[in-house]
Amino acid sequence: MKATINDVAKFAGVSIKTVSRVTNKEPSVKQTTIDKVNQAIATLNYQPNLAARNLASTSSYVIGFIYDNPNAYYIIDMQNGILSACKERGFELLIHPCNAKSDTICEELTAMVKHSRLAGLVLTPPMSENPNILAALDSIKANYVRIIAGENNSQSNGLTVLVNDKHGAVAITQHLIDLGHRNIAFLSGDQQHESTKERLLGFKQALNTNAIDVNEEWILDGKYAFESGVDGANKLFSMENKPSAIVACNDEIAAGALFAARLAGLDIPAELSIVGFEDSPFSRQTWPKLTTVHQPNIEIAQIATQLLIDKRKAQGNETFKVFTPSPVIRDSTSAPI
Repeated sequence: MKATINDVAKFAGVSIKTVSRVTNKEPSVKQTTIDKVNQAIATLNYQPNLAARNLASTSSYVIGFIYDNPNAYYIIDMQNGILSACKERGFELLIHPCNAKSDTICEELTAMVKHSRLAGLVLTPPMSENPNILAALDSIKANYVRIIAGENNSQSNGLTVLVNDKHGAVAITQHLIDLGHRNIAFLSGDQQHESTKERLLGFKQALNTNAIDVNEEWILDGKYAFESGVDGANKLFSMENKPSAIVACNDEIAAGALFAARLAGLDIPAELSIVGFEDSPFSRQTWPKLTTVHQPNIEIAQIATQLLIDKRKAQGNETFKVFTPSPVIRDSTSAPI
């Protein structure tokens, strides 16, 4: 027979309400009481019934993760980070992939929030950067936290986790410049992502700081995909004036550019240096391994979820957090010939 909340209360010598307060991690419960209840839970192998818990309460204990992103590694990291924070605080996770370009995306999300009685939403790009989606969620008073690209909180409202992509792009471009590169190309990701714009701004800032002219012909639009890196690199290789280094907007694009370079017979990094962004498994699975920019996606997701849950429980006053990505130097970069 599965243990019930009544069994836990009896074993611990406390009321059912006290057990509920402990499992919900509510404040103002004595540590000795928490220890007794947790010992009872462990001994009896008690598993709270989420459905019954939600029905019996005016509050929900489910966090929704809303995303539309082609990068599977990014999604997995986000999911793991959110799930870790949910488990820590006694919440469950509902995952909802979406098409951010759908004409009915706002109606879809508001209907889902109402139907699932969500305690809150974790929004990742491009969902977190879409003003129509945010307005729709505000109209039903939904709780949410946004993960977005940016340098400071001056333009952010509500709970926000900022990722300083611009700083990361400046740093990785500066690494190439310090090696002696002056002819540097840039392969973009999807334009609907603010991170693409921030990374391009950082790339240009590094060039300008070092009095290097920006060659607009070497800045190519693309998508956050391996194939986009292949196509972009091949376009660069077909030009009469070729770059000695490439800054790719993420590791998948960089891996695609590396693949194209090998097919073209180029020695990496002797004849061409390539850098990525995000430090995904792609960066460690290529040969040579990619120099990239580390972005702690699991930690970013954890912090975002903690901010959301703490606000719901009125336990925290913090409304934003800033993460600054940093370069990871590997084998895909060297001084130009």
